[in-house]
Amino acid sequence: MSLGNYPNKKSGKNTTFIIAGVIALGAGLLFAYLMFYTSPVETIEMVKVIAVTNEGCIAETMDGYAVNIGDCNVEPGKYVNALVDQKTKERAALMNPTN
Repeated sequence: MSLGNYPNKKSGKNTTFIIAGVIALGAGLLFAYLMFYTSPVETIEMVKVIAVTNEGCIAETMDGYAVNIGDCNVEPGKYVNALVDQKTKERAALMNPTN
């Protein structure tokens, strides 16, 4: 009886595991990149409240970016210290490079 006519099943299983490993590694790297890109980097900044809405207070940072600072008990025109996501400002600058 010759074994030459039967396909090598061990090689097929190894190929499947290698492909699955490459896909899992790619998905893991993509997930890590997206988590880094979307995770907030918040700093406390002095901002001027320009509007109070149902979704929170809209304020303007000292460098001219409009940000939502959440709920606040301040009248428009007043200055407050608030947490501002720096990545939101970076994305806004990329969308409007004329600033």
